Amino acid sequence: MATVLALADLALGGRGAGGVADAGTPTATAAATPPAEVEAAGTTPAPTAASASGTAEGDAGPTATEAPPSGGPAYVEQGAGTVTVVPGSSGVYGSGPLQRFVVEVEDGTGVDGAAFAAAVEATLGDPRSWGAGGRMSFQRVGPEQVAAGEYDFRVSLVSPGSMETYCPGVGTGGYTSCRYGERAVINLARWETAVPHYDGDVATYRQYVVNHEVGHALGNGHQPCPGPGLPAPVMQQQTLALEGCTKNAWPHP
Repeated sequence: MATVLALADLALGGRGAGGVADAGTPTATAAATPPAEVEAAGTTPAPTAASASGTAEGDAGPTATEAPPSGGPAYVEQGAGTVTVVPGSSGVYGSGPLQRFVVEVEDGTGVDGAAFAAAVEATLGDPRSWGAGGRMSFQRVGPEQVAAGEYDFRVSLVSPGSMETYCPGVGTGGYTSCRYGERAVINLARWETAVPHYDGDVATYRQYVVNHEVGHALGNGHQPCPGPGLPAPVMQQQTLALEGCTKNAWPHP
């Protein structure tokens, strides 16, 4: 197992936006790693705020008055702090330049990894997502490809209590999601409950948050609401407010 982890770390060390290397078995776990570098082979240090410059985006956490009401679906506030790559792979969705992605879930959260991976696949494979009109294609890959460094970004589901571990210095407040290095990090609390101004439409919010954070991983920055009553751009910070726009989950609706 140590040999596999060391090889995975070495494979990711030359990527320039490296993240955690998970071992090539479904049960292996690893802690978060810096977005720009990996230390000595076989080590997986946690990210630091200093290493986030130019490689992290996130929505600032809300004030106490903006926090969602109590109640709703239960979720784990603090997971184990390690993540496991969901095993399996998919076919290629769409056409155009291929973007290979990994789905991983924090250990100790009780989340069905296969179900989360299927939701991410369905979102990125939708013709309204980033691949619309042949702009790009997507394929989910598994632990073997992680070990070989054969992927482009990760989609990670992380508990609120671990957000500052996986998004250090971004200022999520344990409330919002973020992009850090090669990871599109989705906050488990938001995945389960969405936000108050989505009026209980968790399904649409889930599509939005995947497209938004993956949009950052693809190099897109934030956008403002273009005008009252218009669909919010997917890169608008809809987690914080709609600013007069209507909710929208898609880059190309």
